Amino acid sequence: MHVFIWFLISLAALALLWMLAIAPRTHSPDLLPELHDWMYAHRGFHDDALGLPENSLGAFRRAAGEGFAAELDVHLTKDGQLAVMHDESLLRMCGVDRRICDCISDELRSYKLGKSQEGIPFLEDVLPYFESTTPLLIELKTCGKNAPELCERLMRTLDGYNGMYCIESFDPRVLIWFRRNRPKIVRGQLSTNYTKHNEKLNPVLRFLLHNYLLNFIAKPDFLAYNIEDYRDRSINLCRKIYDVTEFSWTVRNKEQQNIADAMNSALIFELFDPRKDFNAHMDF
Repeated sequence: MHVFIWFLISLAALALLWMLAIAPRTHSPDLLPELHDWMYAHRGFHDDALGLPENSLGAFRRAAGEGFAAELDVHLTKDGQLAVMHDESLLRMCGVDRRICDCISDELRSYKLGKSQEGIPFLEDVLPYFESTTPLLIELKTCGKNAPELCERLMRTLDGYNGMYCIESFDPRVLIWFRRNRPKIVRGQLSTNYTKHNEKLNPVLRFLLHNYLLNFIAKPDFLAYNIEDYRDRSINLCRKIYDVTEFSWTVRNKEQQNIADAMNSALIFELFDPRKDFNAHMDF
């Protein structure tokens, strides 16, 4: 009987620790609700058929022109510039097997995205389209241990920027830097089911990141999760216990849009226009 009681006590303690570990920031900046109300075009409002590849200036121009906010990805180049591209490598988009963090900016400017005439933009090129229009959701892509340098370089660029923006990252070190150095900036923790989606990570780190178990250090203002994983354990707990602000990626059809809407989650979408043919809410 004593063993059983201690087992129950241990389970209760573990559950309590889990709930404490996933807790987001309790007093977020006032800008968070307004940022949550926008629809974000994932990597810009891109469309290869229109010659507008993902994370291209044309895709961002189209997003701002259509009244959408935009999500984009930022890497730190070897010479300290902020290149806008999703992948760590240039292989998929430019046909060159090179990491962005190993390239200097002049080299990157020489490449074209896919079969288009669009080049790789830098963050300074994108900002003017959104400064007086719609918000930016800036995902920071770290390389090795460059998180502090990446964050510092980003803020040197954004300190003179008057538009609305927030930051997010899969890497909790980015959020920890902002917690310590720029606490007034809205920050979000990205996650996915790393096992289900075949992401290569250390098993322990994979478990921690999938379940938002480093939130107690990073203290995100919002959680950005893969829409396919909206029922996962920790996001459900954060939703029910903490009423956390949610962003859903990457929404590609009306069914997924309805799921995100039912969760009161901000929409990060691509490959369709979420304003058209909106369906009634689904029950979950």
